[in-house]
Amino acid sequence: MTRMSLAKINGIEINFDVKGTGPHVVMVMGTGSQGRVWQAHQVPALVKAGYQVVTFDNRGIAPSSECADGMTLDDLVADTAALIEHLGGMRARVVGTSMGSRVTQELALARPDLVSHAVMMATYGRSSTMQKAWSRAERDLYDADITLPASYRAAMTAMNNFSPATLRNEQAIGDWLAILEFSAGQRSAGRRAQIGLEMRAGSERLTAYRKITAKSMVIGFADDRLIPVHLSREVAQAIPGARYEEVADTGHFGYLERPEMINELLVDFLR
Repeated sequence: MTRMSLAKINGIEINFDVKGTGPHVVMVMGTGSQGRVWQAHQVPALVKAGYQVVTFDNRGIAPSSECADGMTLDDLVADTAALIEHLGGMRARVVGTSMGSRVTQELALARPDLVSHAVMMATYGRSSTMQKAWSRAERDLYDADITLPASYRAAMTAMNNFSPATLRNEQAIGDWLAILEFSAGQRSAGRRAQIGLEMRAGSERLTAYRKITAKSMVIGFADDRLIPVHLSREVAQAIPGARYEEVADTGHFGYLERPEMINELLVDFLR
């Protein structure tokens, strides 16, 4: 089964896609990215494993409502909860990366009735000084009305998000640079609002995560510059009984960089 919809959910419009049949796996993407990114590798593997996989565009990412006046992490959590309820309200397996992981862990804490399994890739429970500085720099760049050349943005994205192993692979990184330059996202008020969310959400949450009851797995990407693995380990240590996996030779885009390994971990854990 494949179903694409734009529905009024939690007071806004959410664009979502459903593929496959079986128990629901809801996938939550990170800052500035569309839900369709999951469809390159993770969706086919999970559908093959017997799941009904739901991907969606978070508020801020068109065609979902951009909510340019701002948003909070709680808004994104409520959106995801409302989407699960819209799909029938059964407990779902929820998978997130980066900002999507923070949504996942907060959803598991706030709505245990909706989350049976929680997977958090490249996550954290407290903001580091460097994370705050990077988010501030991204915000200032946008507010200065500066549009970087696509070639520069592609090179910077690759340097920040891929592992040294991939950067050394001339064929692989050449292909990735071409993809990143071609697909460079346009400046938008919705993406700016998501960056603002990153700036405001710096409070320590590790203590609260001790109350998460969903079966949980945290995946750290060994060469992640944006969210170093020690921050992800802290989340795994905070959640009772959480499984921690660390994938070598992966940067922040580990689910794209080493999809076979990530898919194997997901299918094994969600089963």
